[in-house]
Amino acid sequence: MPAPSKIVIASRESRLAMWQAVHVQGRLASLNPASEVVILGMTTKGDQILDRPLAEIGGKGLFIKELEVAMAEGKAHLAVHSMKDVPMVMPEGFVLAAISARENPRDAFVSNNYAGLDELPAGAVVGTSSLRREAILRAKYPQLVIKSLRGNLDTRLKKLDAGEYDAIILAAAGLLRLGLKDRIKTVLSAEQSLPAPGQGALGIELIDGAAAMADVVAPLNDPETAHCVRAERAFSRALGGSCQVPLGGYAIIDNGELWLRGFVATADGQEMVSGEVRGEVGKSAADDEALGLQLAAQLRAQGADAILEKLAHCQ
Repeated sequence: MPAPSKIVIASRESRLAMWQAVHVQGRLASLNPASEVVILGMTTKGDQILDRPLAEIGGKGLFIKELEVAMAEGKAHLAVHSMKDVPMVMPEGFVLAAISARENPRDAFVSNNYAGLDELPAGAVVGTSSLRREAILRAKYPQLVIKSLRGNLDTRLKKLDAGEYDAIILAAAGLLRLGLKDRIKTVLSAEQSLPAPGQGALGIELIDGAAAMADVVAPLNDPETAHCVRAERAFSRALGGSCQVPLGGYAIIDNGELWLRGFVATADGQEMVSGEVRGEVGKSAADDEALGLQLAAQLRAQGADAILEKLAHCQ
């Protein structure tokens, strides 16, 4: 089907979200020279409420709801998201039509005074917006003080520079995309801080059944990244993954195999189960997701259900 004469991309208005939208805009414009590709910038509820942890105000869906409304009302054809911000269960009527090639998916240690986590003195204040990172830090560095850190990337860096934190942990991908590589003191290995499902990848969301737009965005899909992210999201979904569950899930293609690692923990890091599985790179989305389900079953056998039950009682 031919592309429409005008393609409208819905995006949050933070600097990083707009970078992502402009990146997709450029790719779509080059692929569809007869179409005008424009961006509809929007402020979401998740951007507006900054005084409480995300887990307390409704979760990651707060970053995409307004964009979905714009699509449902015909004001936009597609929305661009950081995959780690996309809820594990898509709302009815919407689909993820493409997952683009991944930027560095790991976490970054950012500080003005210290070179890495191991250099932080007892009592140092570390900021993060993620229960996943908080659980990892509390488990491995109990001597540190972990404080919630909300806001877009620039706001978080300003809070660090103002002395509110000794260090903050951010996704490396966002810093790299905005040309802020110099702010990264060290990129944490997957062994130090297992990434969140989908971290570093961009997702293109459409109205379910929008066949013409599905054809338009199909060239943006990166098969290798899509295999990995689908396995990660299936693992997370099987364990009720959300911003209320400290959970990491990270897959790579290693020697022709899909290698998926994952963990789930209590927020204080005192209880944690982890594991890994390997399998053939799937020929379909269902194959990729089956690997995620296999890892979730492995963690349940190790006691993940007891952890999840404790988390449910805390909410």
